[in-house]
Amino acid sequence: MNENTRIASSPVTPRAERGPAVPAAVPRPGRAWLRAAVPVVAIGWGAQQFTPLLLLYQARLHLSATTVQATFVPYVIGLIPGLMFGGPCSDRFGRRKVMLPTVVLSVLGTVLLIVGANGLGFTLAGRLVSGMASGAGFSCGGAWIKELSASSGDADHGPRRLTVSMGIGFGLGPLVAGVLAQWAPDPTVIAYLPHLLICAAAFACLLTVPETLTPSPGTSFLRNLRLHEVRERRFVTVVLPLAPWVFIAVAVAVGYLPGLVAHQIAGDPLMFSALVVVANAGAGIFVQPLARRLHTPPTPRLLGWALAIVVGGMLVAALAAWLHQPALVLVASLVLGSGYGCCQFYGLTQVQQLASPEHLAGLTATYQAVTYVGMMASYPLAAIGSVVPAPAVLLGVAVLAALTLAWTTRAAAVRAAAPSGASLPA
Repeated sequence: MNENTRIASSPVTPRAERGPAVPAAVPRPGRAWLRAAVPVVAIGWGAQQFTPLLLLYQARLHLSATTVQATFVPYVIGLIPGLMFGGPCSDRFGRRKVMLPTVVLSVLGTVLLIVGANGLGFTLAGRLVSGMASGAGFSCGGAWIKELSASSGDADHGPRRLTVSMGIGFGLGPLVAGVLAQWAPDPTVIAYLPHLLICAAAFACLLTVPETLTPSPGTSFLRNLRLHEVRERRFVTVVLPLAPWVFIAVAVAVGYLPGLVAHQIAGDPLMFSALVVVANAGAGIFVQPLARRLHTPPTPRLLGWALAIVVGGMLVAALAAWLHQPALVLVASLVLGSGYGCCQFYGLTQVQQLASPEHLAGLTATYQAVTYVGMMASYPLAAIGSVVPAPAVLLGVAVLAALTLAWTTRAAAVRAAAPSGASLPA
């Protein structure tokens, strides 16, 4: 009897006739979460493979720096519906039924990027579709990894495993694409082909991952969109202000800084961009053990360290912009990547503590939607930087991060001393 057959025949927790989708009785699946992580890696790969090619597109299509940064905007626009519908849909219909078409959507995004190599319209469409896939995949995949981790007695590892899975995709995608774009023939085609292969592997993995939710056909889909957890004071006063800094740290490092020092890079500008992305994503992965040690609830210790690292990274970024030093850009990318990893770990941990089982993917999606607002940061920074010196712009961002640090740590300390479960008034 195979794994899926055992799950289908397992007893299911009783529920009301029209109640929400409920967790399936999943046997201890050991490392089944790894198979659920492969699609997350594939979708993350598809999301970031485009980034090191920005300089290539700028030269080939004769784009301004501001227009190049604008390619992040359709990605975020696509993310919002992907997150807001992908998460609740997976809470309503089950994880696999959402992840399978999401991987197909990620493939479509890459196909559009290949077709759009010589035209901005298809490129923007590809970024939009990639954003939709990322939104649905990260919200549903995050919930699935958490549930599979919990079923094997490792519930506390869920946020770290999701952050690492996303980071691997965010790092390997740009690295492979950057290497191929630098040295392979027809770079705007060849650079994207590995993503199609990893998506095929992800699709195969999805067919064997245990389902963790039993669909509830009698439940209205609108019920899954009503997330009472978003009114929790901790979510409003701590999680939401923190969330944009998760990807502001990424956008500044990989989208904004390389363009400031491009004229100082001789020989391999695409490889330098890829290296910056890999350094940023790698730091986000390798900082996870430290983030776990710093996480000492109910104190906001990790929260304070996470935003302090972001502030430090912005200061290094400002120095790199002032001195036009590629080496300092790499240092800033490492520091900001560490800030990204700590912020993401803390934010996902808070979301998974606040969410009820039937709203886990939905609340994760809401949080992720706010985090990805930060991914658009490089566009306004480039626009402002055309009239204000880049070092001054980055110092201003550092000040905003410091203010967020002061606000959120104070709010978290107050919440730690208050009774649990308090919500904002309607």
